[in-house]
Amino acid sequence: MMIKPIRLRSRVVAFVILALVGAAMPFAASAQSASVPDTKTWDGLKGDVFGQKPIGDAGGIITIDAPKRAEDAAIVPIDLHFKTDASTGRIKAVTLIVDENPSPVAAVFQFGKDAGVTHLATRLRVNAYSYVRAIAETEDGKLHMTQTFVKASGGCSAPAMKNQDESLASLGKMKLRVFTSKTPGNEPMTRATEMQLMIRHPNNSGLQMDQLTRYYIPAHFIQGLTVSQGDRLIMSMDGGISISEDPNFRFEFDAKPGEDVKVEAADTEGKKFQDEWPLESSSL
Repeated sequence: MMIKPIRLRSRVVAFVILALVGAAMPFAASAQSASVPDTKTWDGLKGDVFGQKPIGDAGGIITIDAPKRAEDAAIVPIDLHFKTDASTGRIKAVTLIVDENPSPVAAVFQFGKDAGVTHLATRLRVNAYSYVRAIAETEDGKLHMTQTFVKASGGCSAPAMKNQDESLASLGKMKLRVFTSKTPGNEPMTRATEMQLMIRHPNNSGLQMDQLTRYYIPAHFIQGLTVSQGDRLIMSMDGGISISEDPNFRFEFDAKPGEDVKVEAADTEGKKFQDEWPLESSSL
């Protein structure tokens, strides 16, 4: 799902130094209010993404972790954890939104019915001080939102880490890591605790400038991704410009021994990539 980019809104807060006796308290109150994150962008945005559908509190069904102040605005780690609620059912989709990004919808993830995904981590570009939101849709059709505020700027226009020739030479190459876990008796578990999928792709946002030509690099990013095991869907993604260069996804799901893991991806230029890995019971 993609929506039209919105213009970033500048915020200027003027502070007047008051020399009058007793002015310290009003000044402190003003400074405190200035530090409170603005929700005006979200108020105008949510209807474009979700229509009139009500959005409730996460209620522990979904949580989000991110740094309060990003070390690198072009690679901001986002960590989501999911919990099934008996009354609402499993989470079937999650929408990631960065309020102040030029294209706020970073990605929409869909999860397979019996995939049992409980954790998902990725990396985002954050263009300005912004709320990062995760909106989960449960089987009963209801929406549940959690959010965190991230201080970062310039992530969408930050220069690429690799030059374009290097990126194109390895375009679409994938790597899958399996993080094994053992029981107290050192017996392999019947569940892959976590996997990490790495895809080589510049994921150009369209806002980055070529440092030699001084022209903007056209947008070129992974817009579709499917991860499956055997004939069952684990998860799929509709992505946008906010997913960082060299997309990286770490996730936990109910794995089945002996069934291959297959990944298929497509980018905005119509290029398709795929790879497949055997998953032995010893890896679980």
